[in-house]
Amino acid sequence: MEPAILVVDDIEDNRVTLAMHLEICGYSKLVMAENGREALEKMRAEPVDLVLLDIMMPELDGYGVLQEMKADSELRGIPVVMISAINDTNSVARCIELGATDYLTKPFNPVLLKARVDKCIEQARYRAQEAAYHQSIENEKRRADEILSTVLPKPIVRALKRDSKLAPRLYDDVTVLFCDVVGFTAYSEKNPPETVFAELEALVERFEELAQQHGLEKIKTIGDAFMATAGLLTPHDSPVRAAVACGLDMVAAARSFGAGSGVRIGIDHGPVAAGIMGKAQFQFDVWGDTVNSAARIEGVGRPGTVSVSGRAWLQLRNQVQGRSLGLVELKGKEKIEIVECVALKQ
Repeated sequence: MEPAILVVDDIEDNRVTLAMHLEICGYSKLVMAENGREALEKMRAEPVDLVLLDIMMPELDGYGVLQEMKADSELRGIPVVMISAINDTNSVARCIELGATDYLTKPFNPVLLKARVDKCIEQARYRAQEAAYHQSIENEKRRADEILSTVLPKPIVRALKRDSKLAPRLYDDVTVLFCDVVGFTAYSEKNPPETVFAELEALVERFEELAQQHGLEKIKTIGDAFMATAGLLTPHDSPVRAAVACGLDMVAAARSFGAGSGVRIGIDHGPVAAGIMGKAQFQFDVWGDTVNSAARIEGVGRPGTVSVSGRAWLQLRNQVQGRSLGLVELKGKEKIEIVECVALKQ
């Protein structure tokens, strides 16, 4: 783009003379101002690549313009060449201290003027390229953070950015929720992939909304299975109740979608281990007996129900209407009591 040069002088003949020499040098995009106040207004109104600034002017002199430019984050980077009849070392020093890039005395040498202007324009281009490069890096970092936040929970992203790595650790009191769409395989075989994907995507997005509303953290989806936790990454006063409330809402939401014949939900509460798995395609995951129990409780539940372990039920038996299924044998585990949660008590 053609550089824009602002010429600031209260004497019209001086402005015309400068403009003529600049045009001879190949610069035709010129902006004129007859005092410092007008110059600042024009700098703020449109981009300027270089300012040729007189010192002695009414309303606001060159020193005042430099001071205001230095105080303005949008203007302080614009190079300024002072052009003045004042040939005084103290004046030159003051201008440089206030941020001027160079200093020429009147009457100026046209050859020297061209050399100084060319140099300032070149430096301005380099600065603009550098600024664009840094902005590009910031945009890429922001985009990377956005992508990372879709893969990992936000607290984990913040921890990774802070510590560069995340060691696995044990969490004592965590509620784990597993949700599975009943009859999804048969539904998938009877419908086009596009239809199946659209239905499942809408359902998962609704589950994500519900999990967020109830203070749960989505961990992952595996096909038509949805896994979330409460009290893992952020503290929760009633993690089990929140998970049950979320599960009941998920059951209701699934009725309006065509994918399958409703959902089954299993919930357990206890210790879990959590950390980032893998390197090439990593993900945040949780594991342990509590996770296995929640998955197997879901597997033995009835379609359209929310089932919890006996130990989870102890934390909410006065808050939820439930129906005990008695002792149920889970794969690879001893028999445990399972309770179907019917509704929240008011």
